[in-house]
Amino acid sequence: MHRLVVVAHEPLATSLRQVALHAYPECARDVVAVDIPAADDLTQAAGRVRSALPDGEVLILTDVFGATPCNAAIDTADGARVRVVCGVNVPMLWRVLCYRSEPMDRLVGRAVDGATQGVMPLAVARPQNQSTHAGLHDQVVHHDQ
Repeated sequence: MHRLVVVAHEPLATSLRQVALHAYPECARDVVAVDIPAADDLTQAAGRVRSALPDGEVLILTDVFGATPCNAAIDTADGARVRVVCGVNVPMLWRVLCYRSEPMDRLVGRAVDGATQGVMPLAVARPQNQSTHAGLHDQVVHHDQ
């Protein structure tokens, strides 16, 4: 099983870990959150990430490409044992936890698929402004909604 480290701007990583454990409580020991405070520079942030890395193969999920948390994660990744995927969202997180026993290359693909498939436009019908009371001229004394 792969270990998962979520690296994000404070307090997002901890919040995402809580959401992950809401759906997958059995994964508690395999999901680590690293919150990066606004005051941290890249060296401090990379130190936080390095100290949080568990043994074995690790997938790091970060929030925003080019920001300090992502750059710190990239600084710790070696491309083999430690891989990084940017743009973490809840569908990505849950997909990774669901398939964390798959090979790392496939897991990275699942992470990206989960993130992109979890974003979609939704059409919502606008509420109609009709009274819920029968009108004066309602012959059957009911309304159609």
